[in-house]
Amino acid sequence: MAANSSSPLRYPYTLITESTDYLQIDVVEYVPIKNANNNSIVSTPGSRRNQNVKKEKTILLPIPSNISDTNATRYGDSSLNSIAGAAISGIAGIMESGASYTKGMGSGFDATGAAIEKFAAGTFKAAGGITGIQGFLTRQLASQGAGILGANITPDQILARTEGEILNPNLELLFNGPTLRSFRFSFKMTPRGPREAGEIKNIIRCFKKSMSPKVGSGNAAINDAGAQNTFLRTPNVFQLRYRQGNGEHQFLNKFKQCFLENISVNYTADGTYATYDDGTPVSMIMDLTFKEIEPVYDIDYDDVSAGNGVGY
Repeated sequence: MAANSSSPLRYPYTLITESTDYLQIDVVEYVPIKNANNNSIVSTPGSRRNQNVKKEKTILLPIPSNISDTNATRYGDSSLNSIAGAAISGIAGIMESGASYTKGMGSGFDATGAAIEKFAAGTFKAAGGITGIQGFLTRQLASQGAGILGANITPDQILARTEGEILNPNLELLFNGPTLRSFRFSFKMTPRGPREAGEIKNIIRCFKKSMSPKVGSGNAAINDAGAQNTFLRTPNVFQLRYRQGNGEHQFLNKFKQCFLENISVNYTADGTYATYDDGTPVSMIMDLTFKEIEPVYDIDYDDVSAGNGVGY
């Protein structure tokens, strides 16, 4: 079968039917963020979820023996002692008082003065009065002076050495952002005849070509000007779906659009080199590593694309 045929590529050739579970991988043309998000170059949640895409090829493969999904969110430790917290709140109040100047200089000066007074009172109270302020500034200066001499000591370490205490760091775990999921699949392929051998060869070739950068610009006028080798375009992307016959799988996870980051093929899957008469290896292992283009958000689970199973 030719690699550019409109028919799906499949392995095993005769075992994927209307009554089996399988993995469907559609090769589709990449759509830049601007085109996918109504002319905005900033992506928005869900912009890569329900796109009208140009499908170039469909590949049907058996569901591997080891499949899983992992959803993760990034968090990080954050510390802010009471003195710094009071100072930050006071400074923010002073800056916000600038809005009062639109009502006149008098109103502005009054608002700024009140904010400065509140800033001083809050910081003074958090530091424990004048003695606390003096100690805080002394430790800061001592730490900086020690740094000039090559000693690495923090104000908190000075406080611990002198008073046996430290400033309460008010340690908290804070949300840092989403992550992108990766999926790795491994397929062992053993051709049982010339037709299936041809399908395997076309499947491997299709994955390799589809994940490769495209030479030239998407702008025909630029290519016509003789600069077709100046630009590289984004490779195709892949839409993965677990299927049950002709329908969507009713339990397993869904996927966002993915890039194929890596394809690795071992042509001696059984540990020795052996081929059929036409040179086709008797057994191969194809490893695919996909990575989703955008994170998974809570609104994705409310979308119809999440299905009735575990969602994304």
